[in-house]
Amino acid sequence: MSNLISNVLFSTKGGLPLLIARLTLAAVMFPHGAQKALGMFGGAGWSGTMGFFTSETLGLPWVVAALVILIEFVGSLLLAVGFLARPAAIGLIAVMVGAIQKVHLANGFFMNWFGAQEGEGYEYHLLVIGLAAAVLVGGAGSLSVDAGLAGSRSKSA
Repeated sequence: MSNLISNVLFSTKGGLPLLIARLTLAAVMFPHGAQKALGMFGGAGWSGTMGFFTSETLGLPWVVAALVILIEFVGSLLLAVGFLARPAAIGLIAVMVGAIQKVHLANGFFMNWFGAQEGEGYEYHLLVIGLAAAVLVGGAGSLSVDAGLAGSRSKSA
């Protein structure tokens, strides 16, 4: 059973494409997570984001709001080093599906490039889902902690 779990968590097909997908996803998600968790990049920080997420505006339960912040922030850091990349990818997919459903679907597909609509569409979220799906299916790729762990586990098995 532990081999099955470690294979699911750490195995990776390796290679440059998965490394590129993982690092791109980490680079895009880190600023969003840092805005919410730490107030960096003009964000509201933990308390401000929790207030917004749990207010009447979004009405998320506090546990869901906290998970969104942690998944975006910690998940992006995990992806950057390639550790537990699949669980991080699943978390980001869930966050993006929730964001589309809760906020962005009503605004249509396109981002609000020209200020012509009420809010932002969901095209960005689909790109994040696609990158996260590649990591979910293929693993963390080259130069990752997961690849190192998978390699050491297969040698000891």
